[in-house]
Parts: sequence; C-alpha cells; structure tokens
Amino acid sequence: MSTVLITGAPSGLGRYVAFELVRRGHLVLAHGRDRARTERLVAELRTEGRAEGFVADLARLAEVRELGARVAEAHPELDVLINNAGIGGGAPGTGREVSADGHELRLAVNYLAPVALTRSLLPVLRANPPARIVNVGSAGQEPLDFADPELTRDYSGVSAYCRSKLALATHTFTLAEELAGTGVSVNVLHPATYMDTVMVRESGIAPWNSVADGAPGVLALATRDLGTGGYFDGNRPARAHEAAYDPEVRERLAAVTEQLLTA
Repeated sequence: MSTVLITGAPSGLGRYVAFELVRRGHLVLAHGRDRARTERLVAELRTEGRAEGFVADLARLAEVRELGARVAEAHPELDVLINNAGIGGGAPGTGREVSADGHELRLAVNYLAPVALTRSLLPVLRANPPARIVNVGSAGQEPLDFADPELTRDYSGVSAYCRSKLALATHTFTLAEELAGTGVSVNVLHPATYMDTVMVRESGIAPWNSVADGAPGVLALATRDLGTGGYFDGNRPARAHEAAYDPEVRERLAAVTEQLLTA
C-alpha cells in the first residue's frame, strides 16, 4: 500500500479522492489550509482507514517548503504526491490578487506551490520507486506572456487560471524528462469539465460533472503504472496545448520559474 500526500483534501475532488484511497488501504496524508477543516476531515477518514493531516497555506512559499520538510521527516516512505489544490478564476469581475509573497495569486497557488512542494519531496520520492507525481491540471490552458508572466496588465481571472494550468502541464513534461530512469513518474490530467466544486460554483458556471466523474483519472495515475510525461483527459491519454511541448516555451518557463521561486 502507498503513502499518499494529497493537497487541497478537505473539499471537492481532493476530499473524494482521499476517501477512495483510504478505503483501498492506502495511508493518506491530507493537506488543507484551514486547521479545523483538515482535522475534521482526518477524523472522518480515520473511520474508514489510515490518515494524517498537514496544514499549510499554499499561497506562502515558505509554508509550502515547510510542508514538504514536515512530510519528508514524518513519512520517509512517501511514494505518491497528488498536487490537487488550486483556485479558479474567481467570481465574475474579480480583480487581480497577489499571494503573501507578492505573486499573482493563481500562478502562485496553481503553479509555483506544486513546483516548490514537488522539489522539496523529490529526494523522498526518488528513494521509494516506483513513485508517482500526479498534477491536477485543466483543459483550460493559455500560454504565458513571458514579458508579463504575472499578468499585471489587462488582468482576467480566467486567463490567470488558464495560464497557471498550462504552466503546470509544461513543467510536468520537463520534469518527466529530468526524472527519466529514476523510478518516479509524473503526469498531468484534466479530471473532468466543470465539476461540482466551490471553484466552479464561485465562477457562476453551472456544474457539468460531479467530483466522482473526475476521480477515476486521478486514482488511476496515483495507483497504476501509466508511464510518465503524459497528459490525460480523465483516464484517457490526450494532448495538452501545443505550447506545452515547445522546447523554447519550456526553457523560458523554467527560467521564469527560477526567478519567481527565488524572488
């Protein structure tokens, strides 16, 4: 059985996947931003199996790195990371927001946080092959403007969200190449379109699917060997935005990422 860290576990897709994994006998390390909600979730999960809670604000890079350090110390056997936590485009008319570190909020939470958390946990994951990294992305993808990666001009919450998700897919493919032969696979998926989540309802969109519809793809990538460096639509192999496969885009994103993570 695996030890699985899943971010954004207290609600939506994360909550559903956490219960499915616990019921299958895995140890679930449930991350949440709010301590009380995370503790309630863990108490519920423990009625079905094994679970522990970890609290961190993913809009604060220092807390992201601390989360990785705490998990690595407490669970050196960790072999699955599911980067699930994210925020959507916001309610219609929502203006530009920034993280505690001053980064555009959607880029910070949906992209910089999973990159930083993954990096902090790579030594542990590499020590436990076969290990798996699952990045929960989206079919909504839009290329970054490298002259304005934090979208300081002509801001749109939807664009910010889509850019963060394309960045995540692009990073996934680059990381998969870097980890080739190490026993650590990394894939990204669009779980389902407009699931019934707070993120979707907040945007004013009527849900098309339930979180149960989005869970099978996440669970498959977390528990089965489906290769590495792939993009999935649900549990079907698919293609991300073509920019994600462009070597120049990948190189420029890597450079910008380093700048933002060390700023």
